[in-house]
Amino acid sequence: MAQEVIPFAFSITAYGADYPVDSLVKRIESGDIIVPRFNWEPDQNSEIVGFQREYVWPRTKADRFIESLLLGLPVPGIFLVKETSGRFLVLDGHQRLFSLHAFCQGIIHGEEYRLDGVQVRFQDKRYKDLDVEDRRRIDDSIIHATVIRQDEPTDDQSSIYSIFERLNTGGVNLQPQEIRVALYHGELVRVLQDLNSNSSWRNLYGGKSVRLKDMEMILRFFAFFYYSDQYKSPMKDFLNRYMASNRNLQRQTKEQLTKTFVDTVSLLETTIGTRAFRPIRAVNAATIDSIMTGLAHRLTKGPIEDKATLIKKYETLIKSKEYLAAIETGTSQESNVISRLKLSLDAFAEIK
Repeated sequence: MAQEVIPFAFSITAYGADYPVDSLVKRIESGDIIVPRFNWEPDQNSEIVGFQREYVWPRTKADRFIESLLLGLPVPGIFLVKETSGRFLVLDGHQRLFSLHAFCQGIIHGEEYRLDGVQVRFQDKRYKDLDVEDRRRIDDSIIHATVIRQDEPTDDQSSIYSIFERLNTGGVNLQPQEIRVALYHGELVRVLQDLNSNSSWRNLYGGKSVRLKDMEMILRFFAFFYYSDQYKSPMKDFLNRYMASNRNLQRQTKEQLTKTFVDTVSLLETTIGTRAFRPIRAVNAATIDSIMTGLAHRLTKGPIEDKATLIKKYETLIKSKEYLAAIETGTSQESNVISRLKLSLDAFAEIK
C-alpha cells in the first residue's frame, strides 16, 4: 500500500485537562461536550444527524470500565476537539464517555443499567444505588483529556480529520463520511441526510449504506457541480474542504442544493433508470459523479424535452473508451476527474 502523503504541515494547539466524571456527564447533558451518536435513529433536534458509528463495547467491557473508576484505578484518557463555538467534540473516547453517561443516567440501550460481573459490593447496582462514598468516588474520578484545536490551515479541519483517522480506537474503523458527519456537523449534514432518502436516488443507487457511502456520493456530486475547477487529489481532502466551506449552508442554500439534486436524479430515474450508475454491473462512484454533474449543468439552462436524445447520448458516453478509462482505475487522479467530467458535460450540453 502506498504511504499516505500529507501535503502540508499543520499548526495545532494541544493541551491537557483533567475532568472529574460528574463534570464530564454534566457537560455532555448540556451539549458542551458533543458525543457523536451511536447507531441511533436520526433526531431532527440532534447536533449530529445520522452518524452511524456503532457502540461496539460489550457490556462486560463497559462494566469493567465503570468498576475501575469505582475502585479508584486509572483509566485511559480521551481526545477532545475545541470548536470555534467553545464546545468540545469527542475525537477519541466515544465508548468510554457513552458508557459513563449511560451508567450515570441509569439506562443503556433502553434497559436499566445495572453492573454485572464486577466486585460483589457493586454487583447489580445502578448509579443511584451506590453508597454515598462510592458515588462520590466515581463522581470525583479524574479522566485526562487532550484538547486540540487546529490553527492552520484555517479553511477546514484537515488536521483533525487526519487525527480522527489515526486514532480511531473504538473497534470499528470509521469510513471517511462517518468522520465528516461528526467533524463537520451542521446544516449541510441535515440536507445530505434528507436527500439520501429521496425515492429517485434510492432507486438509482440501491439500498442504504450503513457506512454512509451513499451520503458521500451526494456530497461528491455537490462538490464537483459547484467547485470541480478547484479539484486536487486526494478526493477525501477535496470533499473535506467543500463540507467545511458549506457546513452551515453559507455557500449554497438548502433550497439550491435540494432543487439541483432532485431535478437531476428525477430525470435520470425516468429516462435511464436503475442502470444509470452501472456502466457494467455494479454501481460505479466515478459514473455517479460525472453523469450527475454533466446532467445537472445542462439542467441549469432549463428542462430537457428530448428524452430520446438524452438516452442516446448516455449510451454513447458509457461506451466511450476514453470515458471508461477515466471511471475504471485511478478515479481520483486529477487527469481522470477532469477527463470524465468534460466528457459528460460535452455529452449533455446541447440536448434540447
